[in-house]
Amino acid sequence: MAAKRLCILLGDQLSLRTESLKHIDKSKDMVMMAEVREEATYVKHHKKKIAFIFSAMRHFAQTLKEEGYNLYYTQYDDKDNHGSLYAQAKALIDAHDISEIFVAKAAEYRLHHDILTWQEKLGVPLTICADNRFMAQEAEFKKWADGRKQLRMEYFYREMRKQHNILLENGDPIGGKWNFDKQNRDSPDKQLDIPAPTKFEPDDISKDVIALVEREFSSHFGDIQDFHYAVTREQALVVLKEFIEYRLEDFGQYQDAMVQGEPWMYHSHVSFYINTGLLSVQECISAAEQAYISGQAPINSVEGFIRQILGWREYVRGFYWYFMPALKTSNYLEAHRKLPDLYWGADTKMNCLKQCVKETKENAYAHHIQRLMVLGNFALLAGLSPDEVNEWYLIVYADAYEWVELPNVSGMILFTDGGKLASKPYAASGAYINKMSNYCQHCEYSVKEKSGHQACPFNYLYWDFLIRHKSKLQKNQRMAMIYSTLNKMDEKKLAHMQDDAAVFLNKLDNNDYI
Repeated sequence: MAAKRLCILLGDQLSLRTESLKHIDKSKDMVMMAEVREEATYVKHHKKKIAFIFSAMRHFAQTLKEEGYNLYYTQYDDKDNHGSLYAQAKALIDAHDISEIFVAKAAEYRLHHDILTWQEKLGVPLTICADNRFMAQEAEFKKWADGRKQLRMEYFYREMRKQHNILLENGDPIGGKWNFDKQNRDSPDKQLDIPAPTKFEPDDISKDVIALVEREFSSHFGDIQDFHYAVTREQALVVLKEFIEYRLEDFGQYQDAMVQGEPWMYHSHVSFYINTGLLSVQECISAAEQAYISGQAPINSVEGFIRQILGWREYVRGFYWYFMPALKTSNYLEAHRKLPDLYWGADTKMNCLKQCVKETKENAYAHHIQRLMVLGNFALLAGLSPDEVNEWYLIVYADAYEWVELPNVSGMILFTDGGKLASKPYAASGAYINKMSNYCQHCEYSVKEKSGHQACPFNYLYWDFLIRHKSKLQKNQRMAMIYSTLNKMDEKKLAHMQDDAAVFLNKLDNNDYI
């Protein structure tokens, strides 16, 4: 029997365009996919995250078979499941005459460096192909980054716009500006008519996966009820189409707004599908750009959406590979406090945190301002351990993989890299949350009070944070104005806020009701 080539597809490479598949001859070669314990449990992923990925994998397996590929697929509870991708590949190679292995580069540093050891261990030539789910490869980001004093996303984004001729007219940005972020910060209007998110009823494959998750992952965080994600490319295209049709028009204006009981808002929810390969970056950008050209959506909404995926998504992926593995252990502000139980659903009087954790538990989703300015802002002000905060974000969100989660959390949220990613810490008092949400209207604390037992904890924690880190932050140009204000504040008032912060953080350490 002639030797075969083997393509190994990872669980987030669910695209017929995946580079490794291009090396396979359907008539004689093989494709391997596997649901393995090592990947499902290296952190205790949210139940809905596991269900989404396993269901999407099984549906894509059907697509591969329909396309004529010779697929070897291992389900999580199969008797011949060996528990890891390496062990699964070894068993397949031991049973067949494999001449060469192809795999698209793993998106996570951990898995990529494991795969780099396989050729020697397996004794079979292994080719790692480019990950074509991104528009910029690591070498392109490195070329842009090398020699720069500051690696700001905005300038990388502009280069990507120019390179791919996106939202340009005669080489200039449409609308006369590269960035319309100042038009994308409106507070939520009481009369907002927010369209419902696109939902799908689970089919038999999804129902089988949900039952598996309930049986095998019962101790994991999160709800499994009301599973409604897209799990095929066809469904993911519907999500994109309905975002463009129903939500993109108002997305820009209200993209930073938070409304109690409205977890989905005007956001696209396509990150689930881009990050697993079911949608391409290019087709999402093209759909949004066409909506502007046709007059369906304004420039601030279209540019804001494109900036999220052509700017932030591409930028953080390049940033991740550029600074790993040091990024994973950085801790510039020396934060070491343990993650409190309220992040796992323990009751709290802080309504903003309660709502964001509740919706995260229910949906394995929260939009970017909930993640950054409520859950992340609190972690920053309270000095929570970067290791524990990163693990939490990786666990709880269905679109979270380390390449996108770690730069956002360590660099953007926790400022662990000292300013390589963000120009300043994204620290804020309760006033910001009050401006951008209606959470404070339903809270037991008063956002208007700066100290005392009724004061919003974000208020005194904010000033306590600035005092604690004055030696490291006061020379930051973007912090100069706030430190000027701090230096003029009444010392007794500051002392009261520091005392309140000390009492609060002691209660937090003890997981008391706060």
